[in-house]
Amino acid sequence: MANLFLFLILAIGFLSCCQNLVSSQVINGNDDDDDLITLLAIGKELRLLDWGDNNGLKNTSNYCLWPHITCNSNQSFVEKLVLSHLSLQGNLTLISQLKSLKWLDLSFNTFHGSIPQSFGNSLSDLEVLDLSYNKFDGSIPIELGKLRNLKSLNLSNNLLIGSIPDELQGLVKLQDFQIFTNHLNGSIPIWVGNLTKLRVFTAYENELSGEIPETLGSVSELRLLNLHSNYLEGSIPKSVFAMGKLESLVLTQNKLSGSLPESIGKCKDLSSIRIGDNDLIGNIPREIGNLSSLTYFEADNNNLSGEIVWEFAQCANLTLLNLASNGFSGSIPPVFGQMNNLQELLVSGNSLFGEIPTSVLSNKNLNKIDLSNNRFNGSIPQSVCNSSRLQYLLLGQNSLIGEIPHEIGNCAKLLELQLGGNYLTGTIPPEIGRIKNLQIALNLSFNHLHGQLPSDLGKLDKLVSLDLSNNQLTGNIPLALKGMLSLIDVNFANNHLTGPIPTFAPFQKSPNSSFWRNEGLCGYPLNSLCGNSNDSNDTFHHKVSYRIVLAVIGSGLLVFVSVTVVVVLFMMREKQEKAAKTVGNEDEEIDDNNNKPLIIAGNVFVENLKQAIDFDAVVKATLKDSNKISSGTFSTIYKAEMPSGLTLSVKRLKSVDKTILNQQNKMIRELERLSNLCHDNLIRPIGFAIYEDVALLLHQFLPNGTLAQFLHESSKEPVYKPDWPVRLSIAVGVAEGLAFLHHLAIIHLDISSGNVFLDSNFKPMVGEVEISKLLDPSRGTASISAVAGSFGYIPPEYAYTMQVTAPGNVYSFGVVLLEILTTRVPVDEEFGEGVDLVKWVQGAPSRGETPEQILDAKLSTVSFGWRKEMLAGLKVALMCTDTTPAKRPKMKKVVEMLQEITENK
Repeated sequence: MANLFLFLILAIGFLSCCQNLVSSQVINGNDDDDDLITLLAIGKELRLLDWGDNNGLKNTSNYCLWPHITCNSNQSFVEKLVLSHLSLQGNLTLISQLKSLKWLDLSFNTFHGSIPQSFGNSLSDLEVLDLSYNKFDGSIPIELGKLRNLKSLNLSNNLLIGSIPDELQGLVKLQDFQIFTNHLNGSIPIWVGNLTKLRVFTAYENELSGEIPETLGSVSELRLLNLHSNYLEGSIPKSVFAMGKLESLVLTQNKLSGSLPESIGKCKDLSSIRIGDNDLIGNIPREIGNLSSLTYFEADNNNLSGEIVWEFAQCANLTLLNLASNGFSGSIPPVFGQMNNLQELLVSGNSLFGEIPTSVLSNKNLNKIDLSNNRFNGSIPQSVCNSSRLQYLLLGQNSLIGEIPHEIGNCAKLLELQLGGNYLTGTIPPEIGRIKNLQIALNLSFNHLHGQLPSDLGKLDKLVSLDLSNNQLTGNIPLALKGMLSLIDVNFANNHLTGPIPTFAPFQKSPNSSFWRNEGLCGYPLNSLCGNSNDSNDTFHHKVSYRIVLAVIGSGLLVFVSVTVVVVLFMMREKQEKAAKTVGNEDEEIDDNNNKPLIIAGNVFVENLKQAIDFDAVVKATLKDSNKISSGTFSTIYKAEMPSGLTLSVKRLKSVDKTILNQQNKMIRELERLSNLCHDNLIRPIGFAIYEDVALLLHQFLPNGTLAQFLHESSKEPVYKPDWPVRLSIAVGVAEGLAFLHHLAIIHLDISSGNVFLDSNFKPMVGEVEISKLLDPSRGTASISAVAGSFGYIPPEYAYTMQVTAPGNVYSFGVVLLEILTTRVPVDEEFGEGVDLVKWVQGAPSRGETPEQILDAKLSTVSFGWRKEMLAGLKVALMCTDTTPAKRPKMKKVVEMLQEITENK
């Protein structure tokens, strides 16, 4: 009996043990099944074709082997889900059923609607939540405050509104808090400064107001603070620098006041300080010299004063020093010449005086020096071009005297030379003609230069803008200036030049004000005839005029033409007399009350924007250099803030064809037609304004800049550097935009990465579309003698066909595609003399390089799949840049080939 009792006890214990084991297996099995069921439902909702039965794996139930998923060490639960850069959209609430999730990345997709509250209610183990670069709207859910294990929260680049909820203050483990580029308002909560583990806080490009909390940085591990482009007021708190661990400070474009705290000197690892466009006052603290890691210092457009402290020279790594548009006085410390890494010195718009320090000009790495709008005196040093890398020399609007040194010709890499508004004497040195790279501008206006124009200037075949006005120059305009093939903007006004104006397209297309007050000049576009002349050009014009008159007489329209000529001459004379009263004052800001320009014509094509756009504010914005965004081949682009709060991009055409101003109705029709072009990858005009001989085109404002900036300008430190899938998407978008234009028989005149703009989601939008019509409204193409495009993108046949074409557009796109693939600029000294990007790529086999070696290694080495797609893109680029135009594919075919790359992933 006892034995039987013992047996029963053992049996019951065994059964209980088995039951527990089975229960445990059932529970674990159910959890596994739950994750599997949930993942299959998520895959179906988000159309993830590489999950479940479609993933190509034998065991479809082993989701830990699926793409984008990482399981825990026991391969039991999903811990990490990364679904970024997949163009996804759909309902996300199912994700909250993955209870063990620690890492969720949904960035760079097209999700919209509110952020699911269930994330905060269910994902209690979550440590990383990245929802950036989507289209989420509404407010930040207060439920996210329940994620007490969260270390990184990134909600940036969405459409979020409202304030930062106080419920988030419970996220005590938070190290990375990023909410930039939304529409958040209210103030920065005080509790943000109490997050002791906080290392990164970025809230730029919002509508935040109030003061920066005094607590911010006082107890945290803060390394990066970026709050630019808000409405923040008050002073920069000393507490930000208290712990001495700050590495990057960006507070530009706010309303901050007060001075820069001396405690900034505690942050030995601080490499970037950007505090421009505020209302800061006082001196730069001498403690700035303690920042041995300092690389960038930007404090432009403030009210800072005192002398520029010599302690900057102790910052051995400083590459950019921007103190422009402040109230600094004194001279530039000569010890700045010891800053061997300094590349850009920008101090324009201050009250600096003294001579230009030769020690600074001796800096071998100096790329840009801007001393304009100061009171510098003395002469231009002969050692002005000691820096072999100098590209920008801006010395205008000072009190410089003496002659322009002949050594100026040694500035081999100079792109822009501004010497206007000084007291320079002597003649224009012919050595300027040796600066073959001079492209953006040569400005010698408002000086006391005399003598004849050197014919050597004709060697500047890349130069876009030439201003020699308001001097005492004599003699003829040399015919050799026809060699300036890229010239668009010219001004010879107020000199003593004589003889006929050469029949060179840039001269003929210039406004007559470009030649005013040269009593001896004659010919078009002036109203004075040159009389009897043996000049062959003049004879030619007489023959043409004679044939025109005969043709008019023959057609019976002589009376009509005569009346028209009288009326036009009267209007031109009236306009000339009016403009003569204001010559010399074109660069001064227009007085709001007394001297507003008369807007001849203007219209807004978008009905709901008409009340928000003020034409006077548009014009005023284009008269301030501080609003300048960029300067291209055909236009200068400005940022314009309307009184209504709307921000516009305003394009001021550099050269206006007379047919535009004399045939305004045709221009308006063209702009209205272009404004109705419906394509996601084209920037369309939303309006225009014309005053005097200036045409302004209005566009939407795109704050993310151009493709060129993202690919090449490392100094801009973009928040996100496009990876290959994004770059490929950009290439497809540009190709689709151009294919659409070609379908409408519109040929683009200036395809370049600088004319491809990126919206907040990196969608490419092609600009300068309307230029092809406005330069010559009567036809869809224009002569290459007037239109050069951007250097490095011009197809070889333009040199002899003198006509822009659709195959030429394909070639230019091919150059852009090569930029995307290689991250190389179109023209680089490293390629060798006369070698551009296309020739460098084509010459790879002769250098013993494989196609893989041409590609950007930072992308091509990430995965075999990326490298394969990039090589396919390289084939397309080489087809587009074939030297024979007929062999290039049409843009429609280019789109198809690029889309095949994306479809074959």
